[in-house]
Amino acid sequence: MKPGLQFRLHQQLTLTPQLQQAIRLLQLSQLELEAELRQIAESNPLLEFAEDAEAEPEAEGEADEGYESPEFLSREQQPTKASKEDEESTATPSEELAPEWEDDRFHGEAGDYAGSSSRTGGVDEDGFEPQNAAPESLQQHLEWQLNLSQFSPRDHGIAMAIIHALDEDGYLRDGVAAVEAALPAQLHASAEEIEAVRQRVQRFDPTGIASLDLRDCLFCQLSQFSFETPHRELAIRIVNEELELLARNDAAKIARRLKAPEADVAAAAALIRSLDPRPGAALDATPVEYVAPDVYARRENGRWQVSLNPDAQPRLGLNQHYCNLIARARGDDATWMKGQLQEARWLLKSLQSRAETLQKVAEVIVRRQSAFLDYGPEAMHPLVLREVAEEVGMHESTISRVTTRKYMHTPRGTFELKHFFSSGVATEDGGSASATAIQAMLRKLILAEDARRPLSDQALAEELHRRGIQVARRTVAKYREAMRIPSSSERIRAS
Repeated sequence: MKPGLQFRLHQQLTLTPQLQQAIRLLQLSQLELEAELRQIAESNPLLEFAEDAEAEPEAEGEADEGYESPEFLSREQQPTKASKEDEESTATPSEELAPEWEDDRFHGEAGDYAGSSSRTGGVDEDGFEPQNAAPESLQQHLEWQLNLSQFSPRDHGIAMAIIHALDEDGYLRDGVAAVEAALPAQLHASAEEIEAVRQRVQRFDPTGIASLDLRDCLFCQLSQFSFETPHRELAIRIVNEELELLARNDAAKIARRLKAPEADVAAAAALIRSLDPRPGAALDATPVEYVAPDVYARRENGRWQVSLNPDAQPRLGLNQHYCNLIARARGDDATWMKGQLQEARWLLKSLQSRAETLQKVAEVIVRRQSAFLDYGPEAMHPLVLREVAEEVGMHESTISRVTTRKYMHTPRGTFELKHFFSSGVATEDGGSASATAIQAMLRKLILAEDARRPLSDQALAEELHRRGIQVARRTVAKYREAMRIPSSSERIRAS
């Protein structure tokens, strides 16, 4: 074949840098967006936040008397800079005699005082923002106690291996064999040595740490009580012999097996329930994440209204001072500043588009799930991303980005927008029920069941069938496990 030239026409979708930026901003959460905008504003002098702009005219006015800020104050409204002689001549006698260490912080209005966050912006006298101490982890807490205890170097190494093998609840789930395998080669120890060290670690705070199972944990805590503690010995017998019956609250059967008065068994059970079954959970170092809603849903005049949270929207704008300098710039400086101005305008347009898209999607969700807002989870309707995408005229991927890590505050609580999406299950009348509604029905049925005869998964499925919802037993089991509800055999309670 001879080589030749051919002309072909084809269409290709290309994402411009502006569109890529808009998509990236759309999927960011509120905190991530704030951090992203702070970073962009540091590299672009034509962008500024509102709180920065409020303090800027005064500072710039001291350095440049000709500074103009049309966004805040006009030239006539700006205060003029008084001369040093005028300031000295207008000083009152009390000001002349005031000590050097005395400043305005001690002469504020009622409610103001030195170090007030309303006056200092949340900083201390040294100019540093207050920082919370890092939370202490379980391992750090135990290592601190280990270093204060009298352990030989060999036992100290074994104890360190035990501490670092604990799970988040403080249990040694993998047993002594896992610790033996994790020890260094030069620190070979037998299972008996490791078990002896483990029992010493169990007496650390919190008591019961490094236990092998629940029975071991409860027994360790009970053994720390004094011998004069009422019902201590009976409680130890119940933990060692009849823990399964205790979980079922069958005090009568426990009393018959242990040949003890039923009243004493009830008192011993109360003592056991006062113990901590998860001693390591109290020292969980996972930081608490506080959620600020992006959208509000309110009922006004009989209709649900949706509004964006003004505090969650970034207050970013153009720095008018630098914008005015562009006309006086020349050469490369002018080209660079014009490029920065164009990027700033693109960013502000992307932020506006993000807010409008979030508003549209939230309005559709509230309109579709108004029954949930009125009556609760049992009235939740099936809803998928495709339905919202078709109504707002966007792609499903865009709806997915909008609803991820965005939260709506409603009279029933604050929910992630993803919470309002749920698959559907067919009903006898040809309609469908959402998975959220079915889970709410299951929870209600389980709460109303007889504690002595709990409903099995098959019985729950049959009850839903009588209500017109066609759901299989395995689906009921899946929903029950998703709600962390135990099976019927584990929920049984004696009278």
